[in-house]
Amino acid sequence: MKNVIAVLVIVAIALGLSSVFVIKEGQRAIVVQFGKVQRDADTGMPIVYEPGLHFKIPFIEDVKRLDARFKTLDGDPDRFVTSEKKDLIVDTYVKWRISDFATYYLSTNGGNQLQAEALLQRRISSGLRAEFGSRTITEIVSGERDDLMREALIRGADSARELGIEVVDVRVMQINLPTEVSQSIYQRMRAERQAVATEHRSEGREQAEFIRADVDARVTVMLADAKRQARELRGEGDAMAAKIYADSYSKDAEFFSFLRSMESYQKSFNGNQDMLVLDPNSDFFRFLKNKMGDI
Repeated sequence: MKNVIAVLVIVAIALGLSSVFVIKEGQRAIVVQFGKVQRDADTGMPIVYEPGLHFKIPFIEDVKRLDARFKTLDGDPDRFVTSEKKDLIVDTYVKWRISDFATYYLSTNGGNQLQAEALLQRRISSGLRAEFGSRTITEIVSGERDDLMREALIRGADSARELGIEVVDVRVMQINLPTEVSQSIYQRMRAERQAVATEHRSEGREQAEFIRADVDARVTVMLADAKRQARELRGEGDAMAAKIYADSYSKDAEFFSFLRSMESYQKSFNGNQDMLVLDPNSDFFRFLKNKMGDI
């Protein structure tokens, strides 16, 4: 008898524990009975259990806990085509949360978040593809990005309701050109910059030649002017020297002739090997003769 009572107590405790479930903060729960979501008898709406302590029928009803917090879907960058048939690589993220827990549970294979995000990503990409396809690159980059995100949010929110999901925000983080297009654009930009640099270098060489020619012309003029001044000064000096010689000669012609003869002797007999062939009676030796007329 005691054993039976003990068994009954254990069974009662097990039934009591299995009939109680706790929902944590940030979670919501629905109860599934024989594969069907439990609904309110009056309204027919699915019963969503808030955080706290709740009861269920043990072994018959199954509790499905779902994350009710905001979540971020940050997928890989995708390729979109503009109205100009130009490809763009676009990186986006989506803020979402569960709005209809029963619909979400049924449409995502029992609340599978990975499947939910995959389905949501397809719907958001479809909306973005339509928005990018109706705009040019200039319109997207120059100022219509806010309009594009707003329209994509509207499209995504409408299609996500079928999954029991509320799309809170859609953001375009980055827009890039495909790698092959970027390389082509960079090469074209590099060629344009090289052409501009070559033009600047050519203009610089032209300016350098002009400056060099101007400087050379100024140097030539300065040298010619210096030579002219030198010739004028030399001429003035020669004239002054000639005048001094003339004045000196007019004062004492004999002494002047003597000095000139001495200078001539010095220049003529400056070297050891100097030799002159002259008539001893020539006027060149006039000041070397003695009173008898001999040298």
